Amino acid sequence: MIQVLAASSSGASSSGSLVGLLLPLLLMGGVFYFLLIRPQRMRQRSQQSLLASLEVGDEVMTAGGIFGTVTEIDEDADTVTVEIAPGTRVRMLRRAIAQRFVEGEEEEAAGYDDDGDSDEEAGARP
Repeated sequence: MIQVLAASSSGASSSGSLVGLLLPLLLMGGVFYFLLIRPQRMRQRSQQSLLASLEVGDEVMTAGGIFGTVTEIDEDADTVTVEIAPGTRVRMLRRAIAQRFVEGEEEEAAGYDDDGDSDEEAGARP
């Protein structure tokens, strides 16, 4: 009878150590999912929806940091033509568009507060 108890206790300790090994691995997997994988997928989805909703006349910023206006969209070749200066047009891949600006967002991005003064001017006042 003592041998049966000893055998059952040794089996319990091996399953306990197995749970002790798997629990930290599962926790690390959950942390990686919520901190790395899930936010990256959300960014990819938002970028794909941005590219799908591009229209002629949108103010955009390219991945290289160039600002311009979309003048033409070629669905077949998956390219857009962006006017970066009057009379200067650049043809690029649609996926090179990093950001689209809406009129209300442009003022916030430029550093203007509600009364129309820039943040730099507000800091320079005595």
